[in-house]
Amino acid sequence: MSGLYDLLRGYVDDGRVPGAVALVARGGRTETVAVGTFEFGGGPPMRQDTLFRLASITKPVMAAALLTLVDEGRLALDEPVKGWLPELAAPRVVRTPEADPDDVVPARRDVTVEDLLTFRAGHGFPDDFSLPAVRQLVGTLQKSGLDPRYTPAPDEWMDRLSRIPMVRQPGEAWLYNTASDVQGVLAARVSGQPLPEFLAERVLEPLRMTDTAFWVPAGRLDRLPTLYRPGAEGVPELMDPPDGQWSEPPAFPSGAGGLVSTARDWLAFARMLLAGGTAEGRRVLSEEAVLRMTTDHLTPGQRASCGLFLEGQGWGYGGSVDVERVRPWNVPGRYGWVGGSGTSAHLVPADGTVSVLLTQVAMTGPTPPALMRDFWQLAAAA
Repeated sequence: MSGLYDLLRGYVDDGRVPGAVALVARGGRTETVAVGTFEFGGGPPMRQDTLFRLASITKPVMAAALLTLVDEGRLALDEPVKGWLPELAAPRVVRTPEADPDDVVPARRDVTVEDLLTFRAGHGFPDDFSLPAVRQLVGTLQKSGLDPRYTPAPDEWMDRLSRIPMVRQPGEAWLYNTASDVQGVLAARVSGQPLPEFLAERVLEPLRMTDTAFWVPAGRLDRLPTLYRPGAEGVPELMDPPDGQWSEPPAFPSGAGGLVSTARDWLAFARMLLAGGTAEGRRVLSEEAVLRMTTDHLTPGQRASCGLFLEGQGWGYGGSVDVERVRPWNVPGRYGWVGGSGTSAHLVPADGTVSVLLTQVAMTGPTPPALMRDFWQLAAAA
């Protein structure tokens, strides 16, 4: 695709990212470009098979894995999750979103499997992180999606979550992030397998996503670049070195943001969705599951309340779905998401386009950085 290399080269040369890998595929043509280095100021050159911390573009993979249990009839979308997650059997909800965490009322109904998939399960992040119950959630469980070493094991994590009141009633509002982590715990308990084993069996191995996992073994650490965050006056700060938090199995494998992967592996996942749930003649997901993943499930009011998180978008399962062309890159039906580590991955069912951008500079908020926006516009125009 004309201009892809030049786009990445410009952002590397002006020092905004040390390196990046980008991929755009449509039909039988795929272009993958790797530019820059593993570190600011040097390090190994970026490669097409470089491993990146996916952060929140883990979410679509997690949703697909959970849906394999729905396809098998081991879970139903309208099924209350309390049978598998007793910690959510009697949730409390703050009386109003602005209320103190001690000012609670009972949930009006049970949390269902589909509530988790659509991010309307009551726990999670609204636009306003200053709300008391949200501050408690962030401070107790989810300080960052990029610190797996400091997150407790699943049973303890769920116990802590059960002590934090919901921000909204189940089914009432879209709330970001937390539901994907709960999906991971649910999948592990229903399958009787640790989440890494379950995810590998149901999604990663069938799709030959051989570089995707919740941690990087010693023999592959030379393919994992340093992760940075923007610092004071734009000077980047070290966030995680190659031998840091992803160099060993995490106590809590995060369905919301824990995977490490490559552009090629995410392309394999996207192509499975574009093929209606099949890969190399093998069915991974039902056509109905794929359709539900890539269809917006939010009401207009719920979309309107999402602010900066969803601009011109609704929410499917595990990712956003473009519903309005408010920007040049908002193609109605486009499905995918972004990651706080500087990643994005999308597919367009109407024309089969897949676009993946992987960098190693963390985002500072829900607004996508300029490189992402420029990449999306280039991919949409290709």
